[in-house]
Amino acid sequence: MTKISIEVNKLKKVFGRRLIFKEVDFSLSESQSLIITGKNGSGKSTLVKILAGVLSNTSGSVRIKIDDKEIDNEKYFEIIGLVSPYLVLYDEFSAYENLELFARIRGVDVHKEKIESILNDVGLLDRKRDLYRTFSSGMKQRMKYASAILHEPSILFIDEPTSNLDRPGKEYVQNLVDRFRKDRILIIATNENEDFRFGDQIMNLDEYK
Repeated sequence: MTKISIEVNKLKKVFGRRLIFKEVDFSLSESQSLIITGKNGSGKSTLVKILAGVLSNTSGSVRIKIDDKEIDNEKYFEIIGLVSPYLVLYDEFSAYENLELFARIRGVDVHKEKIESILNDVGLLDRKRDLYRTFSSGMKQRMKYASAILHEPSILFIDEPTSNLDRPGKEYVQNLVDRFRKDRILIIATNENEDFRFGDQIMNLDEYK
């Protein structure tokens, strides 16, 4: 069985002269989850971006390991899934085409049946040929989940997990979280108290100033 871990040591981020956070330390392995919370502007999204390898840190380290072998930052996209408000999908592509493109970018051989199965899971199979720009905010959020799990990542980052989602959408997120918590790593940034149930550990970034 593959062993996955993420180790964060004395992580610090500064924008100009403004300290976002410092001395962030934690470690997680498969079947563990972390909630990152804090007031608006505390740096939740910034921390998620750093952990996912899309933003550089000022100091400290993030190490992701598979079977105790550290993975290069350039390879993160192979094992990480990211759901966030700042995730960009393509307006002029259909739902199906967006997922097909994400699969190609990651170098994953994903069959039509897999894409359609994921679209069905997020409740968008009947809209698979519709352009992304025609979707509501809730449908776009569902598409972000679809793109994030297409390659079955070992680590899933979710920023604002239930943003713009209706009740069926929230139920989908709950089922997805339950599945990923069984044998993978889950990191969620949220201020919603109801989302706290998703995590084994809770980190308040207001305490890291």
